[in-house]
Amino acid sequence: MWKLPLIPLLINFLGSLVGFVATLTLIPAFKDHFIAAKLFGLDLNKTSKQPVPESQGVISGAVFLIILFCFIPVPFLSCLVEEQCKAFPHHEFVALIGALLAICCMIFLGFADDVLNLRWRHKLLLPTMASLPLLMVYFTNFGNTTIVVPKPFRMFLGMHLDLGILYYVYMGMLAVFCTNAINILAGINGLEAGQSLVIAASIVTFNMVELSGDYRDDHIFSLYFMMPFFFTTLGLLYHNWYPSRAFVGDTFCYFAGMTFAVVGILGHFSKTMLLFFIPQVLNFLYSLPQLLHIVPCPRHRLPRFNPDTGKLEMSYSRFKPKSLSPLGKHILKVSEKLRLVDIRQGVDKDGEYLECNNMTLINFVIKLIGPTAERNLTVLLLLMQVVGSVVAFSVRYQLVRLFYDV
Repeated sequence: MWKLPLIPLLINFLGSLVGFVATLTLIPAFKDHFIAAKLFGLDLNKTSKQPVPESQGVISGAVFLIILFCFIPVPFLSCLVEEQCKAFPHHEFVALIGALLAICCMIFLGFADDVLNLRWRHKLLLPTMASLPLLMVYFTNFGNTTIVVPKPFRMFLGMHLDLGILYYVYMGMLAVFCTNAINILAGINGLEAGQSLVIAASIVTFNMVELSGDYRDDHIFSLYFMMPFFFTTLGLLYHNWYPSRAFVGDTFCYFAGMTFAVVGILGHFSKTMLLFFIPQVLNFLYSLPQLLHIVPCPRHRLPRFNPDTGKLEMSYSRFKPKSLSPLGKHILKVSEKLRLVDIRQGVDKDGEYLECNNMTLINFVIKLIGPTAERNLTVLLLLMQVVGSVVAFSVRYQLVRLFYDV
């Protein structure tokens, strides 16, 4: 497949460094343009009300795309310049172009979301549409829908199981999950870009470890995307770190999620990639009652800033007890007994009401440690992301022996 991996990887790395410098430079350069276009917001967790440019993920995403557009011919130079290959590797070329198309679509749709402020149901539809080119590339290049059955289930399902169209459903759902998982674990300075940076570093580490294995070509393909993503995100994080001078927007969340989905699916390590999303999975499961509106869910679930202390506190959703369904009441009762939520009762002019802390990992951490400064909260959540990656590597290289023949 890839004939000269070292030279393309070196060129890709150098291009990524250029992307880092470009992202660092372009974000402040375009600040006034975004503010003039009314693409700005106020940081609700600060006393200062200076406008902060939003949707800056479109800049890091554009730089990422330019790097890889220029990089497209590099892995195929041995066939374009020299006569060292018997036939042009069309499958690899199609995979590269298809992956870029899916990411490009997601950046465009994410920017549309930032501009138009779409509803949550659209946030599920957009990644599904953008993943179609990716699924078609998988179908035409690979088409393999057979999985190896874990040891405990082989007596029922056999050694291998062909999932057929269900495998494509799984990959489509993976793209939807990756794009939205980062989006719902967000709201404080540096968190979206920071968690993406840790995930990208984990994937790069995994790819480097696996370069000596049987699937070297798949991991080289992944590195072609992950190195530019890592460095452009690093440049974005510099401006998004506390106190934030740029907001990443839904554009970046969609862009990051689709990039991870692309390398996981076309690099054939989607299960391992999901392991690097352990905090996001926990946050999704914790948020599920509100996401499904079993428990009332406000549009924004950011922690609440206390201007007197300068610290972040849990934010609450207020609702009438009679608005809860029997299932909602049961979930809150069980969650309160398990000390997963904080519920307060009170009476106002409209009668009795309940308040439940918004079900996000951010609020849960505040519940555990108490009100805390925003910078410290971001650092703690990113440390949890690092711990999640350590657990992921332990599962991938140790615990996996219980389920598969290694």
